[in-house]
Amino acid sequence: MEHKTYHIEGLIEFIPRMFRDERGWFMETYSAKMFEPFGINPVFVQDNQSVSKKGVLRGLHFQKPPYAQGKLVRVASGKVLDVAVDLRKDSPTYGQHVSCVLDAELNNMFYIPEGFAHGFVALEDNTSFLYKCTNYYHQPSEGGILWNDPALGIDWGIAGPLVSPKDEVLPLLKDFNSPF
Repeated sequence: MEHKTYHIEGLIEFIPRMFRDERGWFMETYSAKMFEPFGINPVFVQDNQSVSKKGVLRGLHFQKPPYAQGKLVRVASGKVLDVAVDLRKDSPTYGQHVSCVLDAELNNMFYIPEGFAHGFVALEDNTSFLYKCTNYYHQPSEGGILWNDPALGIDWGIAGPLVSPKDEVLPLLKDFNSPF
């Protein structure tokens, strides 16, 4: 399995090997071994899935400690622009973000450790987004940052995304006191 690291420590994109023949194709969607070269051993306890139409933006979300979640995300159909924002207050990249396109044709995956806000925008209709989480969902620990905060400078690549009312009123980074 190939991988790509980014300028923000801890973020890793994985590109699996696909084995194709006249019958179709096969690939490993997850193996704990893929994390060994990075000295991390996430334990995933919950899988989630959402389906979105083109232009739906979900995020930027996280869960506060002790319910913080690491995530391994991918799409089973469609394509998204996936974004992770570093919220680790002692990190030299605090407030910076990385974005990558997750594409069902590539079957690439993006690992986002605890301490990041995460969001995505669907670039195609009927996009099926899958994520493995290192902690269970805990509603009282939910948090987020406003998706279009000018201080973040995220180019979502889409005008007028469809955003939930809850996500439209999340705080700006400057008004946020990071629990990480």
